[in-house]
Amino acid sequence: MKNTTIIVSGFVIIGLIIGIYFFTKDSSDLVVTDNTVTSTDLTATSTDQVTTPVYEKQTIIGSSLEKRDIVAYNYGTGEKNILFVGGIHGGYEWNTSLLAYELMDYLEANPNLIPQGIKVTIIPVLNPDGLNKVVGTAGRFAATDVSNSAETVIEGRFNSRGVDLNRNFDCGWQADGVWQKMKVSGGSQVFSEPESQAIKNYVTAKKPSAVVVWYSAAGGVFSSNCQQGILPETSALTNAYASASGYKPYESFDFYETSGDMVNWLAKEKIPAISVILTDHQNTEWSKNLAGIKALLNYYSK
Repeated sequence: MKNTTIIVSGFVIIGLIIGIYFFTKDSSDLVVTDNTVTSTDLTATSTDQVTTPVYEKQTIIGSSLEKRDIVAYNYGTGEKNILFVGGIHGGYEWNTSLLAYELMDYLEANPNLIPQGIKVTIIPVLNPDGLNKVVGTAGRFAATDVSNSAETVIEGRFNSRGVDLNRNFDCGWQADGVWQKMKVSGGSQVFSEPESQAIKNYVTAKKPSAVVVWYSAAGGVFSSNCQQGILPETSALTNAYASASGYKPYESFDFYETSGDMVNWLAKEKIPAISVILTDHQNTEWSKNLAGIKALLNYYSK
């Protein structure tokens, strides 16, 4: 009987020890670091953890006539959004898309370039069908992929319906536009093309703080204006980008008449916007444009 009592007492003591261990385990295994709570308890649910904020890296904003995606890539999480657009003239201005991809690679390698409070969005190819016609893809490519046919390169300026997308926006739109001395289609009506409609919807929804659209080839930075005068902030952006990059600043594009221009439509929407026109159709002029981009980021960080 005495031995039985000792054994029972032993089980009680062991039970108390086990109970104390499990009662205190949850609080002792929690670790708090930088306001993030994690637990070594494998039974913890997702509600037990606080994660850091995430942002949408890639957004499909629409598709082309031939159903190719038009993609926006986001860097940073700030409320001020600077939008960069390349490839509105597809394969004819393929170097503008290469420049956009260079910027994407640079931001991946140098994320600290973007100041706090700023988000950079890049749309490298606004006319994927036109680019595909010239380089054989609507995505990443090399200069060596460009067609040797001058006729094919020129055809790549337009979307697959033969519309010049930079004549399809709501600023002085005309069905028959002009490119240099050539008559081009501005579409059946304003925003008749899915590519221009995609960027319209994106801009309307996101309301970027500023927009830079890359073109080629003339060599300069051009302010936007839709018969309402140049916005003061647009003038500041023009001068900042031009001064840093070495491109000449212009108040307007007057080499020939343009109708339905995207950047001028942005001015109509009261969004500061500039056209940066590369010097030729082959080079990205990376160092010049990087200097201009840094100047804009610095401008909006204040």
